[in-house]
Amino acid sequence: MSAAKPPRGVAPAQAAPRAAAPDALDAESILVLNCGSSSIKFALFDDGALGVPRKPRWSGRIEGVGGTGAQLIETGAAPVALALGGETPYGAAMQVVRACVERQSGGRRPAAVAHRVVHGGAKYAAPVRVDRAVLADLKGFVPLAPLHQPFALQAIEALLAEAPELPQVACFDTAFHRSLPEVEQMFPLPHALWERGVRRYGFHGLSYEYMAVALAERHGDCARGRTIVAHLGSGASLCAMRGLRSVATTMGFSALDGLMMGTRCGSLDPGVLLHLLESEGLSVEQVAHLLYHESGLLGVSGLSPSPQPLLAAEATNPRAHAALELYVRCIVREIGALTAVLGGLDMLAFTAGIGEHSAPLRGRICAALGWLGVRVDDDANRADAPTISAADSPIRVVVEPTNEEWIAASHARRVIGSGVAATAPASPRAGGSRVTSPRTSAESRSRDDHRAAARSLR
Repeated sequence: MSAAKPPRGVAPAQAAPRAAAPDALDAESILVLNCGSSSIKFALFDDGALGVPRKPRWSGRIEGVGGTGAQLIETGAAPVALALGGETPYGAAMQVVRACVERQSGGRRPAAVAHRVVHGGAKYAAPVRVDRAVLADLKGFVPLAPLHQPFALQAIEALLAEAPELPQVACFDTAFHRSLPEVEQMFPLPHALWERGVRRYGFHGLSYEYMAVALAERHGDCARGRTIVAHLGSGASLCAMRGLRSVATTMGFSALDGLMMGTRCGSLDPGVLLHLLESEGLSVEQVAHLLYHESGLLGVSGLSPSPQPLLAAEATNPRAHAALELYVRCIVREIGALTAVLGGLDMLAFTAGIGEHSAPLRGRICAALGWLGVRVDDDANRADAPTISAADSPIRVVVEPTNEEWIAASHARRVIGSGVAATAPASPRAGGSRVTSPRTSAESRSRDDHRAAARSLR
């Protein structure tokens, strides 16, 4: 990575030191980037003879990009306020990340960069080394994941321009769900749309892939049976696994589907969309903004997209209470549906920020599943213990921290180590249709872009 100057307003301590060999290669490290609309998470992993360790050498995140309270948070260090003003706060934030990486690695660039890319469409079923042709493909899926996809692609594009020889690997959240049976991928729409790629893709795949590893290690054969994993963060979904493979999931064509989330609505009667467009007179852009940014916990409560403030306020705030009640109800309903698909349930696993740390919500969800036989040990639940089910519960209930970054780093090691070229995998198994390269730009969010995205799946 080329030397980067920190933006104005960044604390001097965050500037990269003058490196003796700025173009040297840190051949034993892999950088992982997880770029969202208002945050950038990063982690630097060692790459030794025994593989990639689970814990990164160093990690951190920048939060509040585009807002007034941006800050850099590195593991083991106090938060540092950042001034990311100007017309390109995201670019300024990436400069800070580059400076931090160079400081940590003595000015040397990593051997590879792994990116979490939310949507790979029907074309990309496995991690792939990125070149400009692959990047052009991925830009076409931006309207299907506008909170994440454009920002990951901005980082990839910037590095392709600055260091084209630096290997970059795209790791897709949709890839884990390619094991879904065809019936789970289908929508009850005209078959011509299926052939053009309108199908259920599923998301949070890097998290579920890690859970398939970690749950088997900790819980053995129980995890290999009928398992539902609840990935509950600002985005949320459920994944039903059998034999540690995805057989059903709540998110579908886009990351809007399924569970109620922080600001996203989850499953919604399509008639509501027609009403908003026809009777309320909203434009496509206004509807998209409402569904992605003004719904979910924030929309119902009018207070916060995070459960913690709502839990604190619900005793005196009816809307906060209603938001939490609906949030739990949506999760319980979908767990019931996935249990039916699995033909029973052996394990329920909670992960991600809310799943790992909100004992009150875990308790409410499990209490509503008492009809299944779920029983929770309250003390274990309050302690966020690895197993929170009671000894006599026929269904094991567990809490397992996710580690998407390690999965991405491990994928990058395999792709770069095996010399995999930046070519697309074979046509998707389901539907059998070939996919053409889309041409939609990463920044586009207009009505034409949504139509172009649909065409790009053909």
